[in-house]
Amino acid sequence: MTRGRKRRFDPTIPGHIDQKKLPVGIYWNRRDRYWYTLAGKPAKRIRVAEADVLMSDLHKAMEAVRGVKTDTLDYLLDKFDGSAHFRGLAAATQEGYAYAHEALRKHPTKLGIPFAKLPLSTITTPLLQRLVDQIAEEFPTKANAIKRYLSVAFNWGVRRGHCAGNPAKGVAQAKERRAHRMPEEDVMKGVAAFLRARGAMSGRRKGSLAPYVWAVAALAYLCRMRGVEVRDLTDASVTDEGLMVVRRKGSRPTLVRWSAELRDACDWLAARRTEVWARKRMPIPLQAKDRPLVISEDGAPLSKGAMSSAWRRAMAAAKEAGLIVEEQRFGLHGLKHRGITDTEGDTAEKQQASGHKTQQMVHHYDHSIPVVDVAGKRVKKPAK
Repeated sequence: MTRGRKRRFDPTIPGHIDQKKLPVGIYWNRRDRYWYTLAGKPAKRIRVAEADVLMSDLHKAMEAVRGVKTDTLDYLLDKFDGSAHFRGLAAATQEGYAYAHEALRKHPTKLGIPFAKLPLSTITTPLLQRLVDQIAEEFPTKANAIKRYLSVAFNWGVRRGHCAGNPAKGVAQAKERRAHRMPEEDVMKGVAAFLRARGAMSGRRKGSLAPYVWAVAALAYLCRMRGVEVRDLTDASVTDEGLMVVRRKGSRPTLVRWSAELRDACDWLAARRTEVWARKRMPIPLQAKDRPLVISEDGAPLSKGAMSSAWRRAMAAAKEAGLIVEEQRFGLHGLKHRGITDTEGDTAEKQQASGHKTQQMVHHYDHSIPVVDVAGKRVKKPAK
């Protein structure tokens, strides 16, 4: 069974259930709080599980109802995603693995079925190497993410008897691009204005872009943030003094003081969220930490995949409009490079602003060129 329209976020579903990983064909009864599916002709509601079950129990219930094939790659990956080992991983790791799993579900094969639906018996090291090489032609980072995910999942499956070996073990990683693609200042400002104008257009009009992209870009630059750190922002991040940025990958948190531009972006995102939640008649979470600042059109927290897709469309639109050429395309991470480079002060001050633990990482992001005196005695500055 193929996946249909993306599920809308339902706040009444128990919090231990990851709604993005629910099996196809299972539904939640909001009033009586139980899980059910539809079967038969005419379709009848069949109660399959109670509210306190685990995600793995829901998958088992649907397998029993549908008679799911247990010899496919997708079955193994579903088992891994529902395991206690997976639940013990960091949230960022889980999100990355979910992104890789979804990519495998969408990647086509010559057999006319998604790669994830291939039988486990056909998954070999050469086949996975061809998969990684093919994806790496455009997206080397994505290819390596899929390779790592498959390697971990197969290792887990071997130890539990779900597969005979790990064909991903001998697959070579793709060479990732090191170019940061930091935008020039005038290019960045032009693209920022373009994103805001196109985002204000009706969603059904030709050339329109996701309305939140301009604000996400503004926060990434002004606060020197990664894309995932922007998605992590909630109402709890907004303080009287500034925006509290909790950084990933071991960087220290920073409180970024308010500026007119930063306040504008945050207020706009909050107002848009209020409008979307009111239109969707969604309940408003009581705790500030449960109210994400950046949400999708259906009111749910913005996912990594949705943000990446929206950014790619934005760059393609800017190129089509003649605003940039191919060599001037940049990612959200390029805006972090631009933000650290534009931060005034010496290396120590930039390190404090970026939250990096080492000056070596600051040098990686800071592309400004120091202005120094000639060798020898200090040159006196000319009188004004």
